[in-house]
Amino acid sequence: MGDRRPRQAWLRHRHASSDAGAELNKTPLYDFHLASGAKLVPFAGYHMPISYASLSHAQSHHFTRNNASLFDVSHMVQHLFRGPAAAAFLETVTPSGFKDQPAMQGKLTTFLWPGTGGIVDDSIVTRLAEDEFYVVTNGACLDKDTKYFDEELGKFGGQVEWSRLDNSGLLALQGPKSAEILAGLVDVDLATLYFGSAVLANLKVSTGDTVPVLISRGGYTGEDGFELSFNAAMGAAPEMTALAAEALLTSAGQDRLQLAGLGARDSLRLEAGMCLYGHDLDDTTTPVEAALSWVIPKERREQGGFHGADVILAQLTPKSKGGTGVTRRRVGIVVKGAPAREGADIVKDGEVIGTVTSGSPSPTLGKNIAMGYVKDGLHKSGTELEVVVRGKARKGTVTKMPFVPTKYWKQLLP
Repeated sequence: MGDRRPRQAWLRHRHASSDAGAELNKTPLYDFHLASGAKLVPFAGYHMPISYASLSHAQSHHFTRNNASLFDVSHMVQHLFRGPAAAAFLETVTPSGFKDQPAMQGKLTTFLWPGTGGIVDDSIVTRLAEDEFYVVTNGACLDKDTKYFDEELGKFGGQVEWSRLDNSGLLALQGPKSAEILAGLVDVDLATLYFGSAVLANLKVSTGDTVPVLISRGGYTGEDGFELSFNAAMGAAPEMTALAAEALLTSAGQDRLQLAGLGARDSLRLEAGMCLYGHDLDDTTTPVEAALSWVIPKERREQGGFHGADVILAQLTPKSKGGTGVTRRRVGIVVKGAPAREGADIVKDGEVIGTVTSGSPSPTLGKNIAMGYVKDGLHKSGTELEVVVRGKARKGTVTKMPFVPTKYWKQLLP
């Protein structure tokens, strides 16, 4: 495919990571957060709001479920992959299918390590045009992902150009009132923008001007909602993010929209059964173990050709049919008594059978919920087990996820 290498303008810049001692970056909303009473904490190499003075964690969580909340997710890393071979490259480093993906449609996938099939990072990939894909990855994985893409593109060859959209803004508007709030500020019809779809639009900001925005319907809370990207590749300066946030909050009013931080975001995503990379997913975990086999379509299972395919396809096939299966699986657990936290042992009949990877009280359910990995065969809903919390075994039950039903805006099929 030739020797043309991807554009590497990112090499000219130093980027803070989540490593201790690294200088923290600021999102385009940093000053806005301070003015809004945010409590900032280090996260993924950035100063990020964990909560705001206006609402407690639980209040913010409930407000999102009942109204709408605005989250700054500008720590997430935005990329563009362009060129005639962009789809082929993405089909090499992920198990998903992109050659036939419709324009302005997005999907969850996992970037994989060659050989092992371990998850480098999870991501949403949206096809913007025939040869252009918009990719969002986790901020905490910035350094690792940057090295990974550079090396994999180098091995792949040419006809692919990769650019990282640094200094961009990304807002998540989440909750049942999200659509009515956003509809009054954009020039597109949101009624037919279904879950997983995207659209380029213009958004009216607090100055009265309009700014270009990429709107993707979806999110991390299980509620209906949108992610709004403001980046130079689409003609929006980073400072437009704060103007957009001000416009949304002013237009909606405090009874419909509030700012929310990482605390509410984490409990909302856990109720929705969604993974957090570095906790529920890591380099040693495959999509099959992580209960993400659904990201692998039938044609890719038949054809293979992606990193770690030999391992992953064997795991998809039970031992009784010649495969290897898996030894562990990701599950949801309802825990009685004290909440289980990451690292807690999961026990069955006195034997350690797994580990909790995420856990917290569920504000919506009024129960303690957790996510973790258990031995294959003990992953079925209703399985009783115990979770060790502060040295004491607490009763737990394997439960289907999501813990709280999702409310995505989906097209009703005839």
